Amino acid sequence: MTLPHLLEEEFDIVIAGGGTAAGVIAGRLSAAAPALRILLLETGPHTQEDLAHVQPARFLSHLRPDTTTVRHIAARQSEHLGGRQLVIQCGQCVGGGSSVNFAMYTRPPASDYDDWARLYKNPCWSFEQLLPLIRKVENYQNMPGEVRETHGHEGPLKVSYGGYSTQVGEDFIATVAQYDKPRIVVPDANTMVDDVNHYERWPKWIDEKTGRRADVPHHFVYNQMRRNPNLHLYVGCSVRRVIIEDGQAVGVEYTYNPRVRTADNVPRVARASRMVVVSAGTMGSPGILERSGIGAKSVLKRVDVEQIVDLPGVGENYSDHPAVFLPFHAKEGTVTLDGIVRDDPVEIQKWTPQWLSTGKGLMSSNGVDGCGKVRPTPQELQAIGPDFKDKWDSFYAGSDKPVVLIGSTAFYVGPNAPSPKSVCYTTANFLLYPSCVGSVHVTSGTDAGAPLDFDSGVLSATDDIALLRYYWKRCREIGRRMATFSGEHAPDFPKFAEGSAAGVAPLGSMTVPVDAPDLVYSEADDRAIDELLKSHVLCAWHAPREDGGVVDPRLNVYGVQGLKVADMSICPMNIGGNTYSTALTIGEKAAMIIGEEFGIEGM
Repeated sequence: MTLPHLLEEEFDIVIAGGGTAAGVIAGRLSAAAPALRILLLETGPHTQEDLAHVQPARFLSHLRPDTTTVRHIAARQSEHLGGRQLVIQCGQCVGGGSSVNFAMYTRPPASDYDDWARLYKNPCWSFEQLLPLIRKVENYQNMPGEVRETHGHEGPLKVSYGGYSTQVGEDFIATVAQYDKPRIVVPDANTMVDDVNHYERWPKWIDEKTGRRADVPHHFVYNQMRRNPNLHLYVGCSVRRVIIEDGQAVGVEYTYNPRVRTADNVPRVARASRMVVVSAGTMGSPGILERSGIGAKSVLKRVDVEQIVDLPGVGENYSDHPAVFLPFHAKEGTVTLDGIVRDDPVEIQKWTPQWLSTGKGLMSSNGVDGCGKVRPTPQELQAIGPDFKDKWDSFYAGSDKPVVLIGSTAFYVGPNAPSPKSVCYTTANFLLYPSCVGSVHVTSGTDAGAPLDFDSGVLSATDDIALLRYYWKRCREIGRRMATFSGEHAPDFPKFAEGSAAGVAPLGSMTVPVDAPDLVYSEADDRAIDELLKSHVLCAWHAPREDGGVVDPRLNVYGVQGLKVADMSICPMNIGGNTYSTALTIGEKAAMIIGEEFGIEGM
């Protein structure tokens, strides 16, 4: 839908953002109350029927430097990363992360939501309260004919194994089943209860019948727009600020995003007669609030914004999932996504016809077919070392929370890409509850596209380093025991001293027997691993923000009437899973809350 030539329009609800939670809110409200005039303002482009979005295997194409569908955000240079600027990516297109993410179906433990309710005094956000909404959104296609208590079977978003099982994933599962004896392979490690130390063939947000990505825009927004003219979506529109009059949010001011449409620097206004919802994600929502005069006085003063509400928690306590990938060379003939990732026309042509005709083949896969939620045994705790003890005692002991997610990918991930003729896979670990925290604030009081003042906080905590070091070693042991193994990609491995027992295996190496002893690392080897972590650690592109006293349990921004925030930025603590599932739950919960307040039935 194109914008009319007006500088000011009026709607019932204006949603600042067009990502995962925003789309769920708009779609649910539009379906239940078609007369509501709802506007979604998305700063990125459309994704409708774009193969780069609906074909699951093409997700890594959005991480290229020239992308228009993802925003690359550079953090401050960090002493903890050897002076490196960590760059993270966040979805900036219709559907947000749901349109560009790995499509991994990794749900947090029930205790995460119970902590929201108990520790952070949000009684309506417990697992028991949220489970009906968690089930409502999904259609779990695995294990057909079997009703799974914590899975949904009638929702719009399909969950399956995809339409292709990679050899790498199968190899990973076979290897951990023999090598990682304290843990087991199960048919479902995403029940949200009793999932710790379980591996499984990993599910995906992919429709098993069509092979399409189970995203938000095609299931909540575009389909609703076809039958409801009162649901509006404007793309290429960056929200500058919320307009607040006499303590009431009455609309937003926005400008055109020059990356998507021709910019004219003309501020436009979308007025909201009933409510404004800020849903621009963890990297977007704090900035909208701060440019609106909501935040810490010191931050607002730096960018010449008059403070309206003193909420110093805005933009604070940023937390992501640090991740490390270990690239291995795969044996010749191993099928991976590397060619698709490179946009190799031969590979694209090889797999696209099958996907178009049957919804099967490599295009219907994300290449992540084996993972596990891991919590250390007493013996492993000893090996991790004393730096992790306080965190274990204060946070993990007595809980059911996993510490890391370990998995494999049937494609290369890293900064030193091998030859296009090479075939690679990785093993990887993701810290699920890191101690490191950072912040994200605006550098301009008027420009929504200005760089952010972003401190990632990554590797600033010694317990995080100890965990990443230990699980780097574990992932290496798994990777070199896989049948597809043919060596380690040296540029992305530590610079071990000559003669080290932990030296890098060259291309052409043989698979290590499953029962072979683990490598032994010296103190110098550990220091080399730590240096590698500084240069190679990534964030898993998941970004919740901890308790900062910004919204109440009904998502109302303190100090302003008619203004809510609904996205991952409202999470009072990090969650032990991929954030898509939680963002969907937040969207469903927000839609239900708004429906109750508007007196809408059938939500």
